[in-house]
Amino acid sequence: MTRPALLFDLDGTMLMTDDIHREVFADLMQPYGIDISEPFYMAHVHGRLNVDFFAEFLPDLEDPQGLSDHKEALFRERLPRPYPAMPGAEHLVARARDAGWAVAVVTNANRNNAEAMLGAVGLSDAFEAIIIGEECARGKPDPEPYLAALRALNVSARHAIAFEDSASGMRAAAAAGVHTVGLRSGLTDADLRRHGAQITIQDFNDPALELALNRLTGEDVL
Repeated sequence: MTRPALLFDLDGTMLMTDDIHREVFADLMQPYGIDISEPFYMAHVHGRLNVDFFAEFLPDLEDPQGLSDHKEALFRERLPRPYPAMPGAEHLVARARDAGWAVAVVTNANRNNAEAMLGAVGLSDAFEAIIIGEECARGKPDPEPYLAALRALNVSARHAIAFEDSASGMRAAAAAGVHTVGLRSGLTDADLRRHGAQITIQDFNDPALELALNRLTGEDVL
């Protein structure tokens, strides 16, 4: 039987970094006359690839990838180390690994950021695969990053659960056929469900999480 798999987004899911990203974006966009308020960030930046945001709001930008790389370098400079993981995240990953489940990261963060965040929360060596959106043919909200994770782990979508906090991540996981669990770190239950979440949780200590985990095997395996 195909082993179960847990697929984790990073920003806003494994650790709360949205405030750091928003502050960096606000500083970078000020010269372009774009005010990155919290509502604007959640509506237009949250969960997206930087270059997709630039294509929409700065269509004449000469080097979008260069600005994206600069933005993420500033993020890494401001990321404290160590940094707290989302409550319950480390325990859930350890339980899954002990049970023989597959675990992977699926993120729109670039690889340097992903490695920095995993190192900051002490999970650098915890995952079998780290799937980077910009290294795929298309990033989230396209399902390709999640399909790439399923291929890398050799598991089927019906045996996997994705943990996401953004609209784009929810749409990507749902389109890949993966059971989706929304983290209410930035969006409401209603918002997450509207974009594809089957259930939502406050963090990885939420009792509702057990229902999602047990659905993969029909028994209390974790």
